[in-house]
Amino acid sequence: MKNNINQTHAHTRAAIFDDGWSNAKCDLNILPSRGQKGRGAVSNIDGRFERHIHQAVDDGWLGTLMEDQDAPRTKTTLGIDGARSVITRNQSPDVPFDRSINPYRGCEHGCVYCFARPTHAYLGLSPGLDFETRLFWKPEAAQLLRKQLSSKAYQPAPIVIGTSTDPYQPVDRDKRLTRSIIEVLSDCQHPFSLITKSALVTRDIDLIAPMAAKNRASVAVSVTSLDHRLSNLLEPRASAPHRRLEAIRKLSDAGIPVTVLCAPIIPGLNDTEIEKIVAACKDAGAQSIGHIVLRLPLEIADLFEEWLEAHYPDRKAKVMSLIRQMRDGQTYQSEFGTRMRGTGPIADLIAKRFDAARKKHGLTNRSLNLDCSGFKRPSANGQMSLF
Repeated sequence: MKNNINQTHAHTRAAIFDDGWSNAKCDLNILPSRGQKGRGAVSNIDGRFERHIHQAVDDGWLGTLMEDQDAPRTKTTLGIDGARSVITRNQSPDVPFDRSINPYRGCEHGCVYCFARPTHAYLGLSPGLDFETRLFWKPEAAQLLRKQLSSKAYQPAPIVIGTSTDPYQPVDRDKRLTRSIIEVLSDCQHPFSLITKSALVTRDIDLIAPMAAKNRASVAVSVTSLDHRLSNLLEPRASAPHRRLEAIRKLSDAGIPVTVLCAPIIPGLNDTEIEKIVAACKDAGAQSIGHIVLRLPLEIADLFEEWLEAHYPDRKAKVMSLIRQMRDGQTYQSEFGTRMRGTGPIADLIAKRFDAARKKHGLTNRSLNLDCSGFKRPSANGQMSLF
């Protein structure tokens, strides 16, 4: 094995390169990762495409001092995503739509379980802290969307905004990028639905409600837990549970159909809340509800286990065992039809409990049966067509 090791101070990373000749490990005093207040991921693990593994090592100078100090805060930065289009297509049978828009790459909400984290590896960044601190936005999203909708080949169908990263994450308070996208869709009378775990969505009720009155808009609010401590650890910069329930009530009072997504359900952690969540969301005015069990593809498995060790070490073994019981002994299954629901007795029990609670409170399954008949194709220069 050939090792290239840069070892100086305790906070310096060691770059280790394995050329495949040996599986021997260097005897380094690796420093444990330390979580930061307000961040979900505990570490900044390397992406799957990186050739080197980076670890913080203790050279004996700073290790003891660092034990008495808080981990340094990582500030959020915002770069530009130079995408040439904003509508993303999918052919997944697991979701009731074939197109979506994500105004941002990365998400400051910091949900440790977020299935979109591995996408940051394509940028040469970490799916860990980088995903929630090094964000990218699409400043010309509204113009690009209008251009795509103006194509004569384009045929309207519901567009879902926020399928990977939250369109109402904190940075949107200033950028208002999501609002600009909704304005284009409203001008064109193009049906859309929003997915968010932020109360900021109520800011745009003035745009969403008129479209909803024509059956051309709906909102899905993600509610993971009613436990403030658990929610704060799982989703540190997302709206608190009571704020999400307030948002559901305001949206519903404005005549906007609201679906609740209980996602993810984590056995041994928040599955005890299923019936309480369904009842609370019904009381807040939700019309439908659905659930997704925890998914741990690629780097997320390691990130989630780190998170459990940091916050719930006494439950770690049980939670991971239950997850594997839903995944045929694995931490994840990627097959359509099972990746969001799992298999086996644990997954079946979760589904049955949701079905029973949904029926008890008169809620329906999620639907995207929105009206596309009023679509008005814009011209490429932003003007609406006369015919």
